[in-house]
Amino acid sequence: MDLAMHYGTGPDENDRLARTPHGRLEYLRTRALLRRFLPACGRVLDVGGGTGVHAAWLAAEGHSVHLVDLVADHVVQAGARPGVTAEVGDARHLSAPDSAFDVVLLLGPLYHLVEVADRACALAEARRVLRPGGLLAAAGISRYLSLLETAAAGTLTAGRVASVRTVIETGAYDGHVGFVPTHWHTAAELRGEVASAGFADVDVYGVEGPGWPALDVAGLERFDGLVEGALRAAEIAERDPGLVDVSAHLLAVARRAD
Repeated sequence: MDLAMHYGTGPDENDRLARTPHGRLEYLRTRALLRRFLPACGRVLDVGGGTGVHAAWLAAEGHSVHLVDLVADHVVQAGARPGVTAEVGDARHLSAPDSAFDVVLLLGPLYHLVEVADRACALAEARRVLRPGGLLAAAGISRYLSLLETAAAGTLTAGRVASVRTVIETGAYDGHVGFVPTHWHTAAELRGEVASAGFADVDVYGVEGPGWPALDVAGLERFDGLVEGALRAAEIAERDPGLVDVSAHLLAVARRAD
């Protein structure tokens, strides 16, 4: 499915990170991880930034934020947020000049780019527009997401087993628990792709940690009472080699070396 059509006609992207417990946890943890590494009042390029959910708080905290997205309606909504400018564009062909930004966010493009060459192209573009020493934050979806989601929800039917096995083994996700076909990563794979694009000091963090399936089963009405423990668990497990891949999302953090 064409991505612009999917996001233009599907569920409202503006509240994606608020609709489910794990979405709310993803938002809180992504924000916390970014705040850990962001420079003070930097120039931020938010590539694939949707309607500007993260761009909004970044701008409110003093960063200069420019957002790029494939979907024209997203760009309109993002550009209406205070302190955010926006344009329609493609992660593989950015309009920005070389070394123009202190930070580049790729919080969506890498899993939508199902071919490794396209992901490499997006990472090369991110490196090009970063200043030397600039920060890259690039997200991936974990290959174990649907296994953990369906097991916790009781929806791992016999008919889904082959698809779950395939995405774990290959990263090729076919849409079996919703969403469009995408590429899902392991932490090791994401680290390798970012390093191969010429970035240095690459670390990969688990975003939601091990508690997100339980939050979803408990439901939104219990989120406020459970989220503090889930956040603590996510921080404990965020770089643990045995647990990092149980997060629904992964976040690679790296620097442009030169």
